[in-house]
Amino acid sequence: MTGENLSAWFGGFIFNDLFKKYARNKLHVVSNLKAEEDAHVDGAIPIPAASGNGVDELQQIIQAVVDNVCWQMSLDRKTTALKQLQGHMWRAAFTAGHMKAEFFEDVVPAVRKWREDGMKVYIYSSGSVEAQKLLFGHSTEGNILELFDGHFDTKIGHKVESESYKKIANSIGCSTNNILFLTDITLEASAAEEAGVHVAVVVRPDKFVSAPKEQNKERKFT
Repeated sequence: MTGENLSAWFGGFIFNDLFKKYARNKLHVVSNLKAEEDAHVDGAIPIPAASGNGVDELQQIIQAVVDNVCWQMSLDRKTTALKQLQGHMWRAAFTAGHMKAEFFEDVVPAVRKWREDGMKVYIYSSGSVEAQKLLFGHSTEGNILELFDGHFDTKIGHKVESESYKKIANSIGCSTNNILFLTDITLEASAAEEAGVHVAVVVRPDKFVSAPKEQNKERKFT
């Protein structure tokens, strides 16, 4: 799916899947989006409250939700409500074959090599575990879920908090000193290092990495 029709598809998803099929048990997601509106953030898109005035009002709410979510995604916001709604959206898109995850060409061979060398590989993402499994289960490389030993999301803690990495280490029964964390976000790298985890900052073409002063002691992968 291209960026050109993502917004249009998302609008259709909101109406056909969220409001029609899941009206009884998914509308809380929209309520949560409204609850997490931040009027103090530039460009915030408000979602009007429903008053039961029929189809025209419903269409206005749908458009406001689409605009709000596209705005949040453009800022790469990590709100819980956004991640919930993205989870519903990705599930519908991936299972219908509208979307496939695409990786840099060196990623899958590298993970396979690490596995062959006896290493365990885990995913820690701000995206939900469900979204991670959808991504790796519907990729241009096929279903590659078997390459990963486990998945973590922000339920275990935020990625910029050092305690999160200690909790992950404890969960997998491994010393933090025996873990290598790959990231392109230097705040995450600093948090992991503080927890005693080894860190490598991944730098990709056209990807600017804002480096803290202490980053010089971190390894870099390109």
